[in-house]
Amino acid sequence: MSPLLTALWPLFALIVGGYALRRLDFPGEAFWPAAERLNYFILFPALLFSSLASAPLANPALPRLALAVLLGLGLAWLALLLCRRLRGWPAGRFGAFTQGVLRFNTYLGLAAIGSLFGSAGLSLAALMLALLVPAVNLLSVWALSADQGVSARALFLPVLKNPLILACLAGLLVNLAGLGPAGGVDRLLGLLAAASLPLGLLCVGAALRPQELAGEWPALLGNCAVRLLGMPLLAWGVARLLQLPAMESGLLVLFFALPTAPTAYVLTRQLGGDSHLMAALITLQTLLAAVSLPLLLALRG
Repeated sequence: MSPLLTALWPLFALIVGGYALRRLDFPGEAFWPAAERLNYFILFPALLFSSLASAPLANPALPRLALAVLLGLGLAWLALLLCRRLRGWPAGRFGAFTQGVLRFNTYLGLAAIGSLFGSAGLSLAALMLALLVPAVNLLSVWALSADQGVSARALFLPVLKNPLILACLAGLLVNLAGLGPAGGVDRLLGLLAAASLPLGLLCVGAALRPQELAGEWPALLGNCAVRLLGMPLLAWGVARLLQLPAMESGLLVLFFALPTAPTAYVLTRQLGGDSHLMAALITLQTLLAAVSLPLLLALRG
């Protein structure tokens, strides 16, 4: 078995395991929402904080990597706005398509990066998340609210209260201040971080909704093609244009090749979007990524 498949198949096995456990009603329906909240508010922020607190901020490629992230995201957003103008999508549908193209499964991404690139890759990935998470959340809220307008408070408050963003900011501040977790705090954060990704992947599997895949196949397949093939191709082009080093280029392509985030379903329901379409996109993209992600990474290598 190739090193790439050796690194990736356990991640998808955990996703399948999460889906199977929920179907078997083990350990119970109440477990999964509680597990998601525990991971979202405590375990995953601990991973981001500890990664950013020790991230190599002196890396000379960081400005180019930040530019690549924002350039790729900006080009995709402009293309989505053009498609909406041409197709006349209402906000509920436009918001689902936007999240299907721009959002990404952070748990799967960091688990893959940890397997493929180790701690150095995780530190750079955490820096990318410090840019991507707030930007993608802002664009998602705006897209879902485009028809009725959205106030600055409604747009920025969810971003400012996001525990992942707060953990990124705290980790950066500690890093810039030259401080470091000491007295066993680093060990505590490491234990919390180690629990985050396996639990997150199980929750991803538990959130899959194959029953939502009925109908709208052209729209579903088109969105999946853009997210799983078009976006990594865009990232590859941007990385070549900006002459990113090998690791940074690989991280950019990987993040842009990830399936959309399961949390997109919650946001879509909260803001009155097309939750049926969003659930179908999350499920189909996650299933197809089991094939597209190893293939893209193998071709790139």
